[in-house]
Amino acid sequence: MTEKKAGSGRLRASYATSIISITLVLFMLGLLGLIILHGKKLSDYVRENISVSLMLKDNIPDDVISDYMKRLKATSYVKHAEFISREQAAKELSNELGEDFVQFLGYNPLPASIDLQLKAGYAYSDSIARIEKLLLKSTLVKEVVYQKSLIDQVNANIRKVSMVILSFSIILLVISIILIKNTIKLTIYSKRFLIRSMQLVGATETFIRLPFIKKSILQGLIASVLAILMLIGTLYIAVERIPEIAALQDMRQFAVFFAGVLILGVLLSALSTWISVNKFLRMKIDNLYSN
Repeated sequence: MTEKKAGSGRLRASYATSIISITLVLFMLGLLGLIILHGKKLSDYVRENISVSLMLKDNIPDDVISDYMKRLKATSYVKHAEFISREQAAKELSNELGEDFVQFLGYNPLPASIDLQLKAGYAYSDSIARIEKLLLKSTLVKEVVYQKSLIDQVNANIRKVSMVILSFSIILLVISIILIKNTIKLTIYSKRFLIRSMQLVGATETFIRLPFIKKSILQGLIASVLAILMLIGTLYIAVERIPEIAALQDMRQFAVFFAGVLILGVLLSALSTWISVNKFLRMKIDNLYSN
């Protein structure tokens, strides 16, 4: 009885170790996924705050400018448009300079303008160059001003960071699959003689696999739920420390992401179990003692 209890305790400890290992692996993958998710939103935020200014010609009626603004906002590439009058531009520049340059010059040399924030997918030099040609066709626009070097630098830096994160993600995914596979393999290893006994009495491979697969699905579910709870806790702490992160969060996107973590945990666990059980099903009897 004592030996039976000891065996049962070891089995429970083995399952607990397996669940903890899968949970930690899923947590690390999920954490990386959240970084990628927030990184994408942050890069979009940076791109969408790059300003493109349309310098307008003089003496344009307010109703004409208002109509042009509506047409700009209706385009596929504009996220936000704001009209800056000559007086407002002069006031802002005077505040920056710390003195009233209009009074000094005797006139206001600044033209009225429209500041555009483009959607993230259009905030590239080649896209802006095409948009510039379209904007200059308007009889209202005198000049289109934007910092091409800044846009190129922002996009180059975003690409570099994205490549580093992508490379790290692939490496971590491969390591995670190997860790989960080895963890489950060690759990099933203790049952290798039971698998052989079932084969000897005529049990089919499907019949032998089924209990292991069912248990692995349950382990995957438990590990996924634990990992999701840990990720939610990490997000909560991150928002508490850096409140600005809250502006980048999308609850629907998070729901899809956490569903993906749940499915990934179940699939990795079930697939690793399938591979490990198949290995012992096809193993020669002499190798059962050496592996």
